[in-house]
Amino acid sequence: MQSLKTFSLWLIVALTFSSLAGCSSWVYRINIPQGNFLEQSDVDKLRVNMTREQVIYVLGRPIAEDAFDNSTWRYVYSFNKGRDNEQHKELVIKFENEKLVAVSGDYDQPENFDTPLEQ
Repeated sequence: MQSLKTFSLWLIVALTFSSLAGCSSWVYRINIPQGNFLEQSDVDKLRVNMTREQVIYVLGRPIAEDAFDNSTWRYVYSFNKGRDNEQHKELVIKFENEKLVAVSGDYDQPENFDTPLEQ
């Protein structure tokens, strides 16, 4: 009878610790950046009437391109630091006739955006 009580006690302790370990918030989670990391200095290099190749040279290719709308590119970046602190940035680039016409999103519009590059 004593061994059954001891076994029951150890079983309860083991189940309690295993359930606590599964529900803990102390589990280490690695921070993984996803998408296109852009800095404002990169965005500042964009100018109206740039070709797609020139935009790719400055910013790189967008991670995901819309198969149905080739005139809009989205550069999306997210970085989750911890459980509650997430950084999310997006840059939307619009083309007309294979030339850059507009920039919008979470970045400031370049100061010289309306000044085309010299050809």
